[in-house]
Amino acid sequence: MKSVGFISTGVLLLLLGVVAPAYAQNDKHEEESKAPKQEQQPKPEKQQQNHDKQQQAKGQQQAQQHQQQQQAKSQQTQQRQGQEQAKAAKQEQAQQAKTQQTQQKQGQEQAKAAKQEQTQQAKSQQTQQRQDQQQAKTSRQEQTQQAKGQQHQQQVASSRSPQRTQQAQARQRAEPELRLSARGEGRIPDDRFRSNFGREHRFHIGSPRMVGGYSRFQYGGYWFGFVQPWPSDWYYTDDVYVDYADGEYFLYNPYYPGNRIVIEVVL
Repeated sequence: MKSVGFISTGVLLLLLGVVAPAYAQNDKHEEESKAPKQEQQPKPEKQQQNHDKQQQAKGQQQAQQHQQQQQAKSQQTQQRQGQEQAKAAKQEQAQQAKTQQTQQKQGQEQAKAAKQEQTQQAKSQQTQQRQDQQQAKTSRQEQTQQAKGQQHQQQVASSRSPQRTQQAQARQRAEPELRLSARGEGRIPDDRFRSNFGREHRFHIGSPRMVGGYSRFQYGGYWFGFVQPWPSDWYYTDDVYVDYADGEYFLYNPYYPGNRIVIEVVL
């Protein structure tokens, strides 16, 4: 029984020797596990620093966001300005194109009007040329007819030369030299001219008279002045007549169809 008691006491001591270190080791592990937790709890200063850092980071983030917003807003403004400028440039180009079209249209209208005017002028020139040709033809016909009449008169005059008496010759030589006048612009109305003048109305001058310092003669209700000298083979007693040709009045002598002298109507 004593041996059993010793064995029991020995086993108990052995168990206590094993269990006690185990409990001690467990207590040490618990203390070690609790110690880091106590170290992880920050102190008040460190918490403030962390809070300041967080606030600073937040401020920087907000500043970056604000800057990004401003940049985006600036880009949008630039885009709008670019669109407005492009729109204005397009409108200006459209206006310029419209102006050019208007100018081209005006130029075409002016060219058309000028062409029409040129055509009208060409027609007028053609008409004038035809009229001139017709007048020239009529004038040539008249000249031909006058030439034929003069030839006939020359033939008649050559067949019967004027008879000059000695008294008529002496009287002609006694006449003073004519005082000539300048060309005037006097004109006889057509009805008066047809009724009193022309080849069918012959008369004798007689002797010229001095009126106002110039040689004059009167016939048909009008006074006439001499613009050219009296021909040497003409007599104041010869038959003469007044006619109108080439815009002037002439005195003709039927005995000398090839000669004529310019006279003026004195009004």
